[in-house]
Amino acid sequence: MSLAVLYSRAAAGMDAPEVVVEAHLANGLPSFTLVGLPEAEVKEARDRVRAAILQSGFEFPARRITVNLAPADLPKESGRFDLPIALGLLAASGQLPGNGLDRYEFAGELALTGALRPVRGALAMVLAAAGSGRAFVLPEASAREAALSENADILGARSLLDVCAHLSGRAELARPEAEPVAPDAFAYPDLTDVKGQAGPRRALEVAAAGGHSLLMSGPPGTGKSMLAQRLPGILPPMSEDEALRAAAVQSLAGVFHAGLWRQRAFRNPHHSASAVALVGGGSVPRPGEISLAHHGVLFLDELPEFSRQALEVLREPLENGRITISRAARQAEFPARFQLVAAMNPCPCGWLGHPSGKCRCMPEQVVRYRARISGPLLDRIDLQVDVPALAERDLIQAPPGETSATVRARVAEAHARQQARQGKSNALLDNAQIDRHCRPDKAGEDLLKQAIARLSLSARAFHRILKVARTLADLDGQDGIRAGHIAEAVQYRRFDRA
Repeated sequence: MSLAVLYSRAAAGMDAPEVVVEAHLANGLPSFTLVGLPEAEVKEARDRVRAAILQSGFEFPARRITVNLAPADLPKESGRFDLPIALGLLAASGQLPGNGLDRYEFAGELALTGALRPVRGALAMVLAAAGSGRAFVLPEASAREAALSENADILGARSLLDVCAHLSGRAELARPEAEPVAPDAFAYPDLTDVKGQAGPRRALEVAAAGGHSLLMSGPPGTGKSMLAQRLPGILPPMSEDEALRAAAVQSLAGVFHAGLWRQRAFRNPHHSASAVALVGGGSVPRPGEISLAHHGVLFLDELPEFSRQALEVLREPLENGRITISRAARQAEFPARFQLVAAMNPCPCGWLGHPSGKCRCMPEQVVRYRARISGPLLDRIDLQVDVPALAERDLIQAPPGETSATVRARVAEAHARQQARQGKSNALLDNAQIDRHCRPDKAGEDLLKQAIARLSLSARAFHRILKVARTLADLDGQDGIRAGHIAEAVQYRRFDRA
């Protein structure tokens, strides 16, 4: 046989389109031509494959070699095509049986010794290949990651020789077993560490129960960062699909570890982060912080210190739960269903409202400082609360607050009510679902009309108040939204009242 055909997967954002690897040997002067829009690292496969084949005890074909990666208009990057290219050359030269190759898909980077090195995006490739009916052969480390997908047939290999032995029928590749960490084994910081701050703690619980975004404003040292760090510990457990999608994004970025399985991500980028760092990008688009926080928490401390451009790019993902990155050569879409938690000082010096009276900021300075956060972005944040400075007596004598486990139990119960009623968190309700599930009683409706008139609320703020009120009713175990729920939801629009 002078032609061999194998299957692999490319990377295009969260998608992993199928790639057909065709290896052809012809008479003529020895050469190695690689076609199919390969990037530089794919072109370098020629030298890695040659050395791996020779070091594995095979003969490298001294013929005119052409390897095509189809489709030709899809850019190919990374060393994941080393393994299928090497197997294609061995099959085309008759050193490896060519029958049965169509029952597998292959991906893996080859060392010069013939050993297989892990590849990025293994879980995303396996999820895309789930309906192909083929087994997926991966390097051993990547196979353990991909095995988290229970519906996939995964085979792990340590070297090119292991794969050849399996295809020749001399030895069987092992099917790796994933070892997920139990959700209760995560060492989240406990909410009981936060002294006092009953109001912000309540807002944190509401945010966790309904999946709402949260902005906390207060002087330095009042516990804003402590509260944000404890949000993942009170969130409801991740579903199987959420865990797989979040792990797939982290796998694409090369930051996934088995110990993070089912653990809510907590991303805390520095305020010097650029817009590209937040949303993702590059000549070959990679996921940014908002995608790495998929089904987790994105914490932006010192919110006004972020560049205006970086903050404005958050507006669309907050609404749509995804980000599309367009470049001249390609376009990629990544999921970005994150829960935004932000913290800020009330003024440039930070001490406005502190009992010490240390603030010397002029009113126009405060206005300019707060204006760094645009109105459209603030409008998209469901909960906006003050985190006041605690008096010395309250700080020392405050009794321990509720533990994360206690709060998490209430959050999980409210989350279960939402799933049973509408199949999603309250924060994700669209306008039609808001009309169906978030109708307040007569007193609540009258109160909401007064709030709209006095605070000049936008239509978006009106809908977000209703969604927060729906979450408050779920926490109370009530089917209807009452005036008290509307009143509390309006109180969480702190910057609309400023």
